[in-house]
Amino acid sequence: MTLSIESTGNGPDIVMIHGWGMNGAVWGSVADELAKTHRVHLLELLGHGNSPYSGESTLMEWAQACLDVAPEQATWIGWSLGGQVALHAASLSPQQVGKLILTASSPRFVQADDWPNAMPLGTLGQFADALEQDYQGTIGRFLALQVRGSDHGREVLRLLKDDLHARPEAMPQALATGLKLLRRNDLRHELELLQPPLLGLFGDKDALTPIKVAQDIAALQPTAKIERIDGAAHAPFLSHAEQWLTRVKSFLETDA
Repeated sequence: MTLSIESTGNGPDIVMIHGWGMNGAVWGSVADELAKTHRVHLLELLGHGNSPYSGESTLMEWAQACLDVAPEQATWIGWSLGGQVALHAASLSPQQVGKLILTASSPRFVQADDWPNAMPLGTLGQFADALEQDYQGTIGRFLALQVRGSDHGREVLRLLKDDLHARPEAMPQALATGLKLLRRNDLRHELELLQPPLLGLFGDKDALTPIKVAQDIAALQPTAKIERIDGAAHAPFLSHAEQWLTRVKSFLETDA
């Protein structure tokens, strides 16, 4: 199973992994900017964009598929579900992940008694139930939730829709599996044991990954660098690209 990977630029390697339902086009201008000084590799998750899917159902399978096509060592940038895949990849093969940047991502996306700063389980359950009945409508509602509260919500929603339609639609079976992963994954222990340096970027208006989870991540991984982007929701690299790039570039330049 070989994932779609697009590479551009020259320099140290960067792997970028999109979120649920999206594809590599979502990185747009920020990938172009990073490619001025780095070799940027846009991976597409199983069953998303141009990547095939044959029923892989576990996070390990999704992460290993990324590792199989990734450079021997790179900085990995993961957004939302892509962040969980990147985090698990760092656990499976720490020698391949020199640094890890999580954008609007969490080791656990659903609430638990000891993890309140997350989505209610029922929210993702509703999306899973609706996906079978109304594929397009479910994707649209999920995109709308991603931009809720953003300073530039209408423009970000337009960009997300444009990027979504720039590549083949994600396969329904892969989307259903992705929602199951978001509901079931709990990578808190992997985060505690994480070896590569970590940067976490969070929008203070995010309805899917509440800003308060940033303090929970910092408690689990005290060496992590946590940055807040004011006015951003779930896609800060689109709504606040300059601020997002400034933080990413600064982290890339550190020797940690």
